[in-house]
Amino acid sequence: MTLSQLIKNPTHFLAFGLGSGLITPAPGTWGTLAAVVLFLPFQQWLIGSWFGVLLLLASFIIGIYLCGQTAKDLGVHDFSGIVWDEFVGVWLVLVCLPPSLLAHWGLWWCALAAFILFRFFDIVKPPPIHWLDQRVPGGLGIMIDDVLAGIFALIVLWLSAELFY
Repeated sequence: MTLSQLIKNPTHFLAFGLGSGLITPAPGTWGTLAAVVLFLPFQQWLIGSWFGVLLLLASFIIGIYLCGQTAKDLGVHDFSGIVWDEFVGVWLVLVCLPPSLLAHWGLWWCALAAFILFRFFDIVKPPPIHWLDQRVPGGLGIMIDDVLAGIFALIVLWLSAELFY
């Protein structure tokens, strides 16, 4: 798939993370980076807000369709270039950052920690992430493992905040 092909299909364009899923190697990492960069200008309205949570929920629901339809069109479940799930997973971590970490580390270090922890859990896929990734079909299956990777990253960040601040 090329960028010109993606631009012709808005569903595929969004599923491929505005084209970031075309970057190789490691399109999931590039997609996560694109999601963080896209998030940062809007962070003041999103971090710890109901608006951020509602946007996450909408992004997740839309993502089920985007990822499922694109995977169906490509004939490959969870094709590596589909990175909307990485967008939503890392946005979950960024929206729900512990306030005490933000106060002590600042936004840039928190964003870096969110990026690293999310990618770690998305790549390693500890139980039950791997189990769900293998067994839940369609767009929900594509989305759910990244949401869980985000939740695992959040657990580490919130435990760190509780233990150290």
